[in-house]
Amino acid sequence: MSDHPIQGLMKTAMENIKAMVDVNTIVGDAVETPDGTVILPISRVGFGFAAGGSDFHLETEQQHDRSSAHSPSAVPFGGGSGGGVSIHPIAFLVVGKDGVNIVPLDNNTHLFEKIIDQAPKLIDQMQQLFKNNQTNTTTTLSSSQ
Repeated sequence: MSDHPIQGLMKTAMENIKAMVDVNTIVGDAVETPDGTVILPISRVGFGFAAGGSDFHLETEQQHDRSSAHSPSAVPFGGGSGGGVSIHPIAFLVVGKDGVNIVPLDNNTHLFEKIIDQAPKLIDQMQQLFKNNQTNTTTTLSSSQ
């Protein structure tokens, strides 16, 4: 069975989108500074795709035998496809001697980055608080006996 023309449109559009959007689009090429720091651009990528078409059944002066099967190539086809890619830089990942830092380009990313940075400190403080409470409880229990 032969492929329908819309399949060719979809295949071509998807191959072109695939060629445009790869992992190097999201995490860009690394740039190394003279002091050895490596900077990686991070981007948000979105894409969309649509395809459509229609078979046209034309009336001709010569009537074909209605019992004969029509092949898909005998019926004219009209169609189209399109796609789009949106790339927005959102941050830079800076890897240096001091560790790894995120430099956000918008305020929303900055808020999330601050929360993520503070999470380990908060967990350490909570663990220390629980240890202090257990030590105080143990001391109180042993002194009361």
